[in-house]
Amino acid sequence: MVRLFTDIDLDGLGCGLIAKIAFGDQANVYYCSYRNLNKRVEAVITHPGNNQEEIFITDLAVNESVEKMLEERYRHGRPVQMIDHHVTAMHFNEYKWGKVIPEYDNGKKTCATSLFYDYLIEHKKMERNQALEEFIDLVRQYDTWEWDENNNVTAKRLNDLFYILNREQFEEEMLKRLTENKESFSLTDTENMILDLEEQKINRYIHSKSRQTIQTFVNNYCIGIVHAEQYLSELGNALNNIYTHLDMIVLLNVSGKKMGFRTIHDEVNVAEFAQKFGGGGHPKASGADLSKEAFETFVVEVFGLNPLKPDTDRNEFNVKESAIGTSYQNHNGEISYIVPTGDGNFYIVHKGEREAPLYSSFPEAERSLKRNHASWLRFDQEYLKQLSAFLHLSIDELKENYNEILSNNFVDIMNV
Repeated sequence: MVRLFTDIDLDGLGCGLIAKIAFGDQANVYYCSYRNLNKRVEAVITHPGNNQEEIFITDLAVNESVEKMLEERYRHGRPVQMIDHHVTAMHFNEYKWGKVIPEYDNGKKTCATSLFYDYLIEHKKMERNQALEEFIDLVRQYDTWEWDENNNVTAKRLNDLFYILNREQFEEEMLKRLTENKESFSLTDTENMILDLEEQKINRYIHSKSRQTIQTFVNNYCIGIVHAEQYLSELGNALNNIYTHLDMIVLLNVSGKKMGFRTIHDEVNVAEFAQKFGGGGHPKASGADLSKEAFETFVVEVFGLNPLKPDTDRNEFNVKESAIGTSYQNHNGEISYIVPTGDGNFYIVHKGEREAPLYSSFPEAERSLKRNHASWLRFDQEYLKQLSAFLHLSIDELKENYNEILSNNFVDIMNV
């Protein structure tokens, strides 16, 4: 009998599929979370009747106590192999039964599914399968977000399908497809139609959640916090791109007592951030249990904050990088401007006062403004209405000579 303990996401299920293809009825797969992994592994390896069973742990890392039990098991000649790709699990490479590889020699990022397949092929425990290898690479590209860089939509759609179907149904369908057709792997027309409808649903969900995101600072990181129970990867990636001034997005699932951390910034390591809350994962995508202390930090302490507002992309007059300045506001009603100096630099005027730093680019100035004041780009309609009242001009007159009027009156306008 082979016992596999693996994660509950697509990468974890990929490992489960491989185990069932390789070992058939001898494979007993346990889909685990960080919350129940240690108890389930301990229950199996401490039972004397399981001493000769092959134990595999993929895509998850046990705690220190179970780690010592696995080492003791290995020393007694009992089969155990841990396979992972998370940098937070690198210390398992100190053991002969540990294999943690975040990247291949060619620089491509790994996933647990690809590493588990490589291991079984290397140890002649299964035969190569072209369709399975295509499936595995889709899992790998999605899990590492390589799909986003390569615009491999099929990888994302495979993950979407995984969450649309329940795990058992998805596993059964993929197992059947990968064993009956070993030449190539593809999604069916019916699956693609379902996924088209799901994509529309995801976009509506992202639009809604983008207006529920709050901003705060935790451990010197400027973070966005949103409560979400589905489409976490898509939502985290979208919110990071909407609010690029944030270091990361924290996704809270209070009912499930879980947290997810996502970033698009190379200089931010959310795996290290997650470790502070007992979690781990990838540098750009990690998770942790929502502990009582974390609940205090991410829910209680920020309960009174207002959500951010996304910048509009429909303005014609108050636009970013304008040669005559760009206006912002926040929930406190505070007005700010990003003003070009004329020599390639920019400065911020907040509540009529010029702030000291000089910025070498507009994005740099905007990032500082948004992080410090949680501001957003003012809508043309509201901005032009205020200018019209201040300058005693009709909105039509203002629109007709907008640049000239603002250039002549900008100093006075910034002090309003």
